[in-house]
Amino acid sequence: MSSSAQETEFFPGIGKIKYCPDAPRDEVLCFRHYDASKEVLGHSMEDWLRFSVCFWHTFRGTGSDPFGLPTLIRPWDDGSDSIENAKRRLRAAFEFFQKLGVKFWTFHDRDIAPQGKGLAETNAFLGELSDLALELQGKSGVKLLWATSNLFANPLYACGAMTNPDAHVLALAGAQVKKCLEVAKKLNAEGFVFWGGREGFQSLLNTNVKRELDHMAQFFKMVVAYKEKIGFSGQLLIEPKPKEPMKHQYDYDAQTVIAFLKTYGLDKHFKLNIEPNHTTLAGHCHEHDVVMASKFGFLGSIDSNTGSPDLGWDTDQFPMDIKDATLVMKAVIEQKGLSPGGLNFDCKVRRESTAVKDMFVAHIGAMDTFARGLKNAAAIIKDEILAKAVEKRYESFDSGIGAKVEKGEATLEELEAYILSEGMPTLQSGQQETYETILNTYM
Repeated sequence: MSSSAQETEFFPGIGKIKYCPDAPRDEVLCFRHYDASKEVLGHSMEDWLRFSVCFWHTFRGTGSDPFGLPTLIRPWDDGSDSIENAKRRLRAAFEFFQKLGVKFWTFHDRDIAPQGKGLAETNAFLGELSDLALELQGKSGVKLLWATSNLFANPLYACGAMTNPDAHVLALAGAQVKKCLEVAKKLNAEGFVFWGGREGFQSLLNTNVKRELDHMAQFFKMVVAYKEKIGFSGQLLIEPKPKEPMKHQYDYDAQTVIAFLKTYGLDKHFKLNIEPNHTTLAGHCHEHDVVMASKFGFLGSIDSNTGSPDLGWDTDQFPMDIKDATLVMKAVIEQKGLSPGGLNFDCKVRRESTAVKDMFVAHIGAMDTFARGLKNAAAIIKDEILAKAVEKRYESFDSGIGAKVEKGEATLEELEAYILSEGMPTLQSGQQETYETILNTYM
């Protein structure tokens, strides 16, 4: 590519997004709440939030759906699978990251480099594109939050990759992950994610669930071994989702994944990358899996998006709900931050949002939402009103028979003796509406 082509501005007319808290309401190309250097509870907003842009939705999304052709036509993308087009997309992405002011990005291997005719050619393509990514990272200061292998799009993975009933297909998945781990190390990725979109089943009639889960565990053990062999220091992560594209996905939700990791002795090597849209698909509230993973020491990163609970599929919308963001950030602050993970915007603009400007507006709106959520969560934690109320609710476990129960020292005979001595308990109010009313005062 000529030097003039390399210096092309892909987003003319849009400069670096600035913090302008007093901007008019109809000025959407600025931050009103996200001030990267502003200190909150001893750390900058930038350090707490660790925003990341995902390459797949933002630079490979076309707006197509089962009922319509692509609507998101980008001037830098000619629609081909050529290496030159792939490099152009990558250069456009890094201009976007810098103008938006984010410090991290994420990708699938097949997002940044095309599939070749065989493994060798495919690996060569990925090697060439990762060379350019390394160069662009060096020039921009943008880091790779995490990489991941696309183990779901290739037709060969229709029945799974790690859990495919054909060992030949599992071997292909292993070869693909091996190369992607090498690229992640090369690009100094801070993590490596596994999302098992095809790891599950459509019918139990043709599925040996136990063998498939055993194979998935063995696959992950090979990953751990190779990670250690090559000296890759990034955090391994699994991303739960209950369904879609499979009818049932093995990584159903946070508690299912934690149980899997503990069952197979993998819990010291993996944490969870939680996507709230997946959480609500599992029938939980938005922040459920974030909190569950965090409380048990497994929250490693967050794919920060949302969905439409009234729909039954993964819509990957930008998070614009301040209360949701507040509850997520409360969990993040309580565990002292997300590093080496972050808030990755695994989101796509709506099919109808066809302007290039919409790409910026969507991310800006989400970043401001989380900045407000961070400030709200910090105030909640600093005030200690909710924390003290919860503490008081469980105070019967701080002494006496409750303390013995909590320490694992009580017996059923002792519990019986306690009731015979103290009599029947009285009904205590859970005061849910009080807690909700207090929470709303921070919004």
